[in-house]
Amino acid sequence: MKPDFSKSKNGLLPAIIQDATTKTVLMLGYMNESTYTATLETGKVTFFSRSRHTIWVKGEKSGNFLNLVSLTTDCDNDTLLVRVHPEGPVCHTGTDSCWGESNQSDYGFLSELEQSIRNRKAEPRDNSYISQLYSKGINKIAQKVGEEAVEMVIEAKDSDADLFLNESADLLFHYLILLQAKGFQLQDVVEILKKRNTKL
Repeated sequence: MKPDFSKSKNGLLPAIIQDATTKTVLMLGYMNESTYTATLETGKVTFFSRSRHTIWVKGEKSGNFLNLVSLTTDCDNDTLLVRVHPEGPVCHTGTDSCWGESNQSDYGFLSELEQSIRNRKAEPRDNSYISQLYSKGINKIAQKVGEEAVEMVIEAKDSDADLFLNESADLLFHYLILLQAKGFQLQDVVEILKKRNTKL
């Protein structure tokens, strides 16, 4: 639904800019009807500057454009959610977002788990299972993934959901360790899946 610019005295509505992939909120700008239309027509996010009282295309000077993916309004039609693919840093200070946050994909707890695995690889501890597994080398880690995969398949044939889920967790955990051992992370696999998704 088209936004209602008449709800604002100056004809400006707030536009929340969000990375379409990572879901990170990057910045807040303002649009009037002209910049809204320009954004849709050009595919480059265009704002109205309240301080300079002028229209400006984000990235016109820096080259850090915001490429439009989608533009929607909220339930009251007076706030815009603009999903984009950014080219480079968004903030004028050089950071990914205007809140200083890194614009990287976050898989919630899995990202935290990856970081814990990374820490134990970089800073081994005697009482750490992950550190002990890394000390045994890539062959042992790969073997462990194979063992967990077989155990999960066996449980998949039975009807005990609890055992199946626990073996699935073991497999995922050891797979993340193997990825780190090979110098990769979950994001690398996700990128490949995204490319394949276009062929499904």
